[in-house]
Parts: sequence; structure tokens; C-alpha cells
Amino acid sequence: MKILVSNDDGYLAVGIRHLRAAMLELGEVTVVAPDRNRSGASNSLTLEVPLRVFEAEPGVKVVTGGTPTDCVHMAVSGLFDFDHDIVVSGINDGANLGDDVLYSGTVAAAVEGRFLGLPAVAVSLCTSPDGARHFATAARVAQRIVRRLQAQLLQGQLPDRPLILNVNVPDLPFEALRGLRATRLGNRHRSEPMVEMRDPHGRPVYWVGPAGEGEDAGEGTDFHAVAHGFVSVTPLQIDLTRHQALEPLGRWLEGVDG
Repeated sequence: MKILVSNDDGYLAVGIRHLRAAMLELGEVTVVAPDRNRSGASNSLTLEVPLRVFEAEPGVKVVTGGTPTDCVHMAVSGLFDFDHDIVVSGINDGANLGDDVLYSGTVAAAVEGRFLGLPAVAVSLCTSPDGARHFATAARVAQRIVRRLQAQLLQGQLPDRPLILNVNVPDLPFEALRGLRATRLGNRHRSEPMVEMRDPHGRPVYWVGPAGEGEDAGEGTDFHAVAHGFVSVTPLQIDLTRHQALEPLGRWLEGVDG
């Protein structure tokens, strides 16, 4: 199996090195990653300027100025003379729970793999500023999930539409994990206000405020699973249509026509 590994924290991040090592036990691994941290890049694709690629070490290609989506798009769409079988993104340094998936470059890399016809897994370690940062735990979890997908792939048992799995791993020793749970996305409270500061010249600069805590974080959500020591595995889909609103919207639009 040929595994494409990417991330949004950059090719030098601790997480991607753990992930690469774990994936090397399952097949041939190619890393294509940004040259620096691109957290929060979401699904952005670079269209107005050309991108440069250099090889940092054998099997590790770096896209200068590129986003996670750029990296996966290039890797699958012509950077290599072979095809990949699966995209694995991460290990992100921080959670990607609930609303986070809309901003996350880690998830976006997986989504781009799905756009291009490949099954994809996004892996995040739910770190905190004073946490232990058990990246080895997340790597073992990723390896087990990908091994399971590998077996299904070899047997032709994967769904017709490639899936995206969003995996969030508690920052615990592997032996302390309570298991894996299939979850839905929760959602967060509104983010904290932006933070205004001053540069050395006294001019105002602004930082985006911290993300809010979980609001919809009850039983069955990704927030709940991680908070109780379980690995959260959420299947994602591309279709953002609110299907149950189509019929009432149609009736509402009749009033607009009038």
C-alpha cells in the first residue's frame, strides 16, 4: 500500500514524524507537507502564484508557501509517477473537534484526498499547554485504524465513495485509553474576543481569540468521547446541504417570488 502523509503543522513538526514512522510499518510512505505551520488554512488552494517543491530528505517533499490542500493536491495530481492508495494527515498538535473541522488544515488535507478519490484519515492529538504530548499514542492509534482500512482496501470492501475519518486522540499513554468510539461532531461556544496588543512602535496589532469550549458536548459527541478518555472517530462527508431545510425553503421562496 502506498500511503501519502501530510499535515498543517509543517514538515518539521513532531507529529508528522511520529505518523510517518508508524505508517512505514504498513507500506510505502511519501510525505508531502508545508514548509511551515499552516494551521487554520482550511481548504485554501494556491491559485495565483506558482509553488516550489524541494526534497528535505528521501521520501519527504516540502511545498514552499503551500497549504495542506496544495500538498495533497499536488501529490495526487502529478507530482509523482505513481498513485497513492490512502491519505493520512497529522498528527495535529491540538484537537480538531466539532467546528474545528471547518478551519483545520489537518482535516482539509484529508478532505482533498477524498475529493481526489482516496480514503483519508485526519489524526489529531488533543494537547493542552501543560499536557504531556503523547504523540506516540496517537501514532499507534493511527496505525491500527489505517491497518484496518488497509485490510478492507485489499479485499475491495471499502465504500464506493471514499470516506474521511476524523480521529481525535486524548493526550494519554496508550495503555490509559479506554477504547475507540464512533462519534458525531459537537460544536463550541463562540470564540473568545480578539486580543489587542501593541507592536514596538506602539501601533495596534490583533490576535484571533482562543476557541470556545464545547457547547454541544454531550453523549455521542467527539468532545464527550475525548473528555472521557476515548479516541473519537467521526465519519465526515463533503455535502454541506441542510437537506431537511430544502422543502421549507422552497415554500419561503414562493413568498419571495410574490
